[in-house]
Amino acid sequence: MTISSIIGAIIIGTVIGVLGRLVVPGRQRIGILWTIGVGIVAALIGSAIAAGFDVADTDGVDWVEWLIQIGLAAFGVAALDRAKAPGRGRGSRRH
Repeated sequence: MTISSIIGAIIIGTVIGVLGRLVVPGRQRIGILWTIGVGIVAALIGSAIAAGFDVADTDGVDWVEWLIQIGLAAFGVAALDRAKAPGRGRGSRRH
C-alpha cells in the first residue's frame, strides 16, 4: 500500500463519514477520529458490496456505490453513538 493510497483512503473515509453523520438526525457523541474511522470502514465494505452487485464501476459518477457507502457510514455512526451513550457502559442495567 502506497502513501498516496493511504492518504486517499483517509480523505474518502472522511468524506463518507461526514456525509453519513449528516444523515443521522440529532447530535452524535462521537469525535472526528471515530467519524473518519467509520467512514473508512464503510467505504471499504461499501466498495466490496457494490463490486458484488456489479455496480462499482459505471460510466460517470458511481452513485449507487456512494449511496451504499454513505448508508453504511450512517449506520456505523448511529451504532457507535448508541454504544457510547451514557448509561450504556459495561454492567449497567435499567430496571
